[in-house]
Amino acid sequence: MELELDRTQLSGFETVLDTTLLHEETIEMIVPDACPDILRIVDTEGTVCLRAKEAQEGRAEVSGTARAAVLYLPDGAEGMRRLEVSVPFTCAADAAAVTGGCSVVAVPWVQSADTRSLNPRKVLVRINLAVCLQVYAPATDSLCSGVIGGKEDGVEQLVEDQNTYLAVCVQEKPFTFSDELSISGSRPEAEELLKHRLQLLCSESKVIGNKLIFKGEAALQLVYRAPGGGLHTAEYELPFSQIMEVSGAGEEARCAVEVVLTSAECTLVPGSEGRTVNVSLGLLAQAVVRESRGMSLLVDVYGTASDLAAETQSYTLRRLLDQGVKSQTVREILETGVLAREVCDAYAAVGSVTQSREGDRLTLSAEVRVTVVYQAEEEGIFAFTRQLTVPCPLELPEDCGCTCLCRCPGQVFATPTSGGLEVRFAVDFQYLALADRTATAVSAVRAEERQEDGEGERPSIVLRMAQPGERLWDIAKAYGTTIADIRSANELEEETAAGRLLLIPRKR
Repeated sequence: MELELDRTQLSGFETVLDTTLLHEETIEMIVPDACPDILRIVDTEGTVCLRAKEAQEGRAEVSGTARAAVLYLPDGAEGMRRLEVSVPFTCAADAAAVTGGCSVVAVPWVQSADTRSLNPRKVLVRINLAVCLQVYAPATDSLCSGVIGGKEDGVEQLVEDQNTYLAVCVQEKPFTFSDELSISGSRPEAEELLKHRLQLLCSESKVIGNKLIFKGEAALQLVYRAPGGGLHTAEYELPFSQIMEVSGAGEEARCAVEVVLTSAECTLVPGSEGRTVNVSLGLLAQAVVRESRGMSLLVDVYGTASDLAAETQSYTLRRLLDQGVKSQTVREILETGVLAREVCDAYAAVGSVTQSREGDRLTLSAEVRVTVVYQAEEEGIFAFTRQLTVPCPLELPEDCGCTCLCRCPGQVFATPTSGGLEVRFAVDFQYLALADRTATAVSAVRAEERQEDGEGERPSIVLRMAQPGERLWDIAKAYGTTIADIRSANELEEETAAGRLLLIPRKR
């Protein structure tokens, strides 16, 4: 006969795919007739806009548009010129556990962009993309916390309180930002916008009721050509604040919100004398909400009045070890071989992130590509690129798993120095460290007819020495009695009795 069990449902999301996709796009472009011939390419910087992400059967797909702003010096003309290239892309990852009902979180970025001049009217542009891709599948576990009415039927139960840290909500919200920005009067007016870059950061998030409130800012940098031909920059901080509907999360939950770009347009406002810029952004906020959930698990059972047969099931329980952002400050002197007079622009792009371990020390290492555009003393404008390795040590036990998303927040500061350039910038390592363990619990209990064992004459009381590490539960189960009866017979106030000679009253 099947015994009725008290069950609770534990609902959340299971990570079925966690990977970083690498993708390359190349395109040949003819210089438009309105633009002068190319004398020398100076710099190429890329941006990426996410268009769509989709979970299919056994596959997750991400698509968008990669853009590159190519800056070059023209032949026979003064001042920097600009070419813009837009390339649609699609990349995907296969995983058997991915289904159409999964939720996809995708964070794309440009690792590097380069341009080669094929002739004065034709270029080849290469853009290397990376997409941090995580796919979450809805998951529900039915957990047994006890046998209903078991005490009256002579059922002894061992119940343990457990905790697991899981994703309880995966949600997203698109939103827009638009504004007119003024170029400060202390800087030259703009004749042409050459390129822009955006850094999106969610700095605060909180669950209140069924709402997720998050705030952050878009750090915008404009690079433009002034009427005299000089290269200049302008910086802005564009704050945003949004509310997103969430469900299944308590107010102590931790929220990871990634905001990505879906569209971006920056244009000079006609008639503003080069002082006003119209900015229009399409943004997508992707939130993963995690919290610790407590539960009671029936881990063992036996009967004092009947024989019980129990079936068990294994569950993976997760524990949060550490979560946060660790910032590393980089300061390097880059030898250029050309004496720099003035820095026009500087930026950094994150490449691959690797992990290495020595005991309990986990080191995250990010490859960062730093580019500085500068004015040489007498030879014009140049760009210098160097790849640096930035380490980030963490103290984490060997049995944990760690995921990391790396970015370079804020500006890259560069100043001319003897024989080169000194650069200073920060690298943020946003990490999540979890440890898994397996818990085995009872999933079904069946009462069976007691088999006679021919021990009708066995004694009703047994003398037994409790061994080190042996639980009263194990002793009571072996002799078909209860912990309460053993404690009463031996006047025990605690459930530890190692090294004591115990009187064990038998019930059968």
